[in-house]
Amino acid sequence: MPSASHLPFHTLNTSIQPPPATGTTFTLSPDASSPTDIWRKPGPPPVKTFNAPIIYKSLKLQSFQRARVTISAEWSKLYDQGGLVFILPAAGVEPTDQKWVKTGIEFYQGKPYVSTVAADAWADWSLVSAPIHEGGVTLELERKEKDDTLWIYVIDGQTKVPIREVTWVLSEPDPEVCWIGVYAARPTIGGPDDETKPLNVKFEGWELEVAE
Repeated sequence: MPSASHLPFHTLNTSIQPPPATGTTFTLSPDASSPTDIWRKPGPPPVKTFNAPIIYKSLKLQSFQRARVTISAEWSKLYDQGGLVFILPAAGVEPTDQKWVKTGIEFYQGKPYVSTVAADAWADWSLVSAPIHEGGVTLELERKEKDDTLWIYVIDGQTKVPIREVTWVLSEPDPEVCWIGVYAARPTIGGPDDETKPLNVKFEGWELEVAE
C-alpha cells in the first residue's frame, strides 16, 4: 500500500506549526491551565468536549487503509492520555458533535492502560491492560476489507494483538473525508499533585497507508 507522506499535516486546538508532510516524530503538550479532552456523554449533566490538541492528515474516507504510531509520556494525572484519533468532520456539524474514534494510553487508577473510545451519538469507553514499556506502546488502526470495519491492535514485538472492532465508522455515507492523526489530553487539572510536570506526549514511527 502507498504511504500518505505526500499529504500535508494540519493542526487543531493548538498554536504549534504543523510538522512537514514526511514527518514521523512529533510531540503534543495539552494546556496545563485548563482541562482538555475529546469526550461526549449524555450525563446528567451532558458533557461535550473537543478541545484537545491534534495533528492530523485529511483524506478520503474510502482511501484509508492503516495508521500506526508509538505513544509515550510520563503519565501522572487521572485520565492523562494520548494516541491515535480518527474523525469524521461532517459539514455543518459542531466539533463537539462530530463522530470519532480515539485509542491510546490513558492513566487510570494509578497506572497506564490502553484506552479506546468510539463516539457516534454518544461515546463509550474501554480499557485494556496491555504491555506498556517505559510509558509507551505501539497502536495500529486498520481497515478490514472483508467487512469494511476498523480494527485496533496493540503491537507487541512482531505480534498484533486485536483489542477492538469498530463496525460503523468506515461505513458512514457522510462525510466522504476523514481526519486521521494523533492527539493528547489532560482532563484533570488541579488536585493534590499540582506540582506534576506538564504532560508531553511523544509520537514516534508515524505511518499512514492509503489505497491508490
